[in-house]
Amino acid sequence: MIGRLLRKPLAWVVVAVLAVGGGLGLYWFQPWKIVTDKEVNETLAVASTPDTPATTSPASDPPSDPASDPASDPPSGPVVVRQGEFISQEHETSGTARVLRRPDGSHRLELVDLDTSNGPDLRVWLSDQPVRDGVRGWRVFDDGDWVELGKLKGNKGDQAYAIPAGTDLDRLGSVSIWCKRFSVSFGAAALT
Repeated sequence: MIGRLLRKPLAWVVVAVLAVGGGLGLYWFQPWKIVTDKEVNETLAVASTPDTPATTSPASDPPSDPASDPASDPPSGPVVVRQGEFISQEHETSGTARVLRRPDGSHRLELVDLDTSNGPDLRVWLSDQPVRDGVRGWRVFDDGDWVELGKLKGNKGDQAYAIPAGTDLDRLGSVSIWCKRFSVSFGAAALT
């Protein structure tokens, strides 16, 4: 019976359409990423916060001249200027996002202990949209202004992304792990 079917041209057309459709479906959905992880462990900066001076003087030996107080000097290394914890959206997501200002004035986003699902076409976005819990927050990040920092390097671990000069961090107050292919956020953090 199968031998007779395969002798008909229509059967070969159906087989070809199924093969091409299956291949495109595998490419589009990439189902193997559901069960695979990519861990990245980049070296993150040792940073201070604006409230924490880079150096401190012992309380028993106060400086005689306030202008020479090392605690009043600007930090010599990177400073955390914004930070937030990821919340889960389309996929279970945890970790910390922090924006650092480097001594040269440039900024970079660091994802600390990120843990999310792997998926097709994942990106790291800064957005002007607020972070919302539940389904109502999944698809909002492409509604307003956003800046793409690059493809997500890995769905687990520590990683860093340069923030382009001139990016308005007062306006772009959230970060999203954005699936560009399906226009959905895997997880997001409000940067405060």
